[in-house]
Amino acid sequence: MTVTQRRGRKIMMTPEERDGFLSGQRTCRVATVGADGTPHVSPLWFLWDGTSLWLYSLARSRRWADLRADGRVAVVVDAGEEYGELRGVELSGRIEFLGESPRTGEPCPELDVPERMFAQKNFGLPEMIYDGRHAWARLTPEKITSWDFRKLADL
Repeated sequence: MTVTQRRGRKIMMTPEERDGFLSGQRTCRVATVGADGTPHVSPLWFLWDGTSLWLYSLARSRRWADLRADGRVAVVVDAGEEYGELRGVELSGRIEFLGESPRTGEPCPELDVPERMFAQKNFGLPEMIYDGRHAWARLTPEKITSWDFRKLADL
């Protein structure tokens, strides 16, 4: 379920704008919380399928350990250099883990489509090449907030 944001309604993206933006971007910033309560933010390539954000992370990373210990996550995807160009999306919720960890290519029907889309988007390949170091997590957001400062000119 997506919660409609209250503030900034005039500059929030429409669902179509948001989907187009997320589909066109490659890098997100993933915020996790460590077992000791320390926040951690790290960049990662992702895939948006229109409903969920798919994260392909090193299985032996701090990010992955944090997510395994506490599945709560916030992810930001943003773009723009000048103030009037800034736009982005924040998605938050709980992570689901799919497939084996690390991923070696064992059959997992839920990963067939995202793996193919991820390989095409990020590597220009028709299918994934598994390195035995990465694993999949899916965020189906409970909350989505967006902004597009380019809309400020129309206010």
